[in-house]
Amino acid sequence: MVFITAEIGINHNGDIEIAKKLIDMAKICGCNAVKFQKRTVEKVYSKEVLDAPRESPWGTTTREQKLGLEFNKKEYDVINSHCKEKQIDWYASSWDIDSQLFLQNYNLKYNKVASAMLTNKRLLDVIAQERKHTFISTGMSTIEQIKNAVDIFKQYECPFELQHSNSTYPMKLGEANMKCIETLRNEFNCNVGYSGHEDSSYIVCIIAVVFGATSIERHITLKRSMYGSDQAASLEHPGLDRMVRDVRRVETIIGDGVKRIWDSEIPVMKKLRTFE
Repeated sequence: MVFITAEIGINHNGDIEIAKKLIDMAKICGCNAVKFQKRTVEKVYSKEVLDAPRESPWGTTTREQKLGLEFNKKEYDVINSHCKEKQIDWYASSWDIDSQLFLQNYNLKYNKVASAMLTNKRLLDVIAQERKHTFISTGMSTIEQIKNAVDIFKQYECPFELQHSNSTYPMKLGEANMKCIETLRNEFNCNVGYSGHEDSSYIVCIIAVVFGATSIERHITLKRSMYGSDQAASLEHPGLDRMVRDVRRVETIIGDGVKRIWDSEIPVMKKLRTFE
């Protein structure tokens, strides 16, 4: 069964009540897990970037905006408790080592490597040493860069799954290049999923399943018009509900590839088949 993750990311806009509503939405729609993003702002971004002017609901600098979007222990304790109550898994992509060490406090089943972190060897070492099933996004990466990351996970005998991805928000449909799912599977002999950043459409996710994707990750939001750079590349409740429904339908339609005579065919066979 395709593993479906609803990527909340930073679409909660720093509001734990929005995060809880998005968790509820993912559960109702039948997702397997929700995902967040964890950063130590002062370590991920330079002082020059953080001091740069940027208007946001939290102030006039990039620092204020980034800090406003970041959840800390208090909020993650609520997330952990709420997900347990709703019986849905959660995990997060860490953008620095301190964030990954922080996530270890929650005994999560899964880890995630964001495309931006694929070449961060020190971070990959820390993640791989946990030996948890790790989803590795491959946006804006070369085959050689992906191989270097895969080698680290193999070194630590850490189970992993690559995810084909394009790192633009929203992605242009002409740049989806879904045949890369086959390319990655053949190159690395592993499961390959898809992490999508297209607009409100989910057809690309369905095509990914047809190409054999073993996981789907898709950004979600309460409303695409909300503040935030990821909102426009996210699905609202109706879109997520339809995507999960259609992924499950397509899985059934694809089948297992074993040629058989179905029970439903037997009466027809008895009526029409001849052996002259």
